[in-house]
Amino acid sequence: MITMKALAKINLTLEVLRKRPDGFHEIRSVLQTIDLHDTLYIEESRGVSYQCDMEGWSAEKSLVSKVVALLREETGYKGGTEIKIEKRIPLMSGLGGDSSDAAALLRGLNELWNLDLSEEKLAELAAGLGSDVPFFLRRGTALAMGRGEIISPLTLPEKLWLVLVVSDVPVEAGKTAKMYAALNSPHYTDGAITETLVASLKKGKAFTPLLLFNTFENIAFEYFEGLAVYKEHLIKLGAPHIHVAGSGPTLFSVLGNKSKAQDLYKLCQDQGFKAILAGTL
Repeated sequence: MITMKALAKINLTLEVLRKRPDGFHEIRSVLQTIDLHDTLYIEESRGVSYQCDMEGWSAEKSLVSKVVALLREETGYKGGTEIKIEKRIPLMSGLGGDSSDAAALLRGLNELWNLDLSEEKLAELAAGLGSDVPFFLRRGTALAMGRGEIISPLTLPEKLWLVLVVSDVPVEAGKTAKMYAALNSPHYTDGAITETLVASLKKGKAFTPLLLFNTFENIAFEYFEGLAVYKEHLIKLGAPHIHVAGSGPTLFSVLGNKSKAQDLYKLCQDQGFKAILAGTL
């Protein structure tokens, strides 16, 4: 059996520059993995089977089933696998859980099935699965360009602590595509915000939450009914610099140290919020 951790992510910046001729959007984003994670248990089997402990998860709707099909088609491998997922990253939350599971499974099956695929080949297959999947092969801190598949590693000069609040607002299937479709030219930027953060990271400067940016915040609080109420509550609890994770609807706040993050986390729990205390990884 092989055990793989699939980390969640946040976008420290997420800019959309334009809509591309191929229908995707050109983005600039600084991505960061955090220590919230799913765990995949992968072992050989005659057939292919999936188990997950999170209600609402479906293999047919998940990228993990596409990973198995893709690797079999690409390599001609005829064997099977049994995949069990302990899922802690909420579904359709903007934290990249399904893409991270897919990347972890790519690596896991490459090892389990002795496929000996190179890093370059894995990255190529990852890009075909989804825009965030190549990032999760590398993890850490990275600049994402193109539609998200062009990854350049960066270094975060310090560990950041954050509190995530997973709202119970309604989320429809295909949420990310619908959010992108809802953007228009006033929401597009030129990438300069991301470049400012990248330049700061390369110089090793202390991180400041003032550099955080996500263009989906222009529409998220209208798109997700009730999300603005969560933000208002977090403001009243003293949460600084509240941002949307990815395409939402999870909200997060970056705190100066672990103690402050723990204090806010406890306040959120006392209010009955589904809160998660996490650190960058």
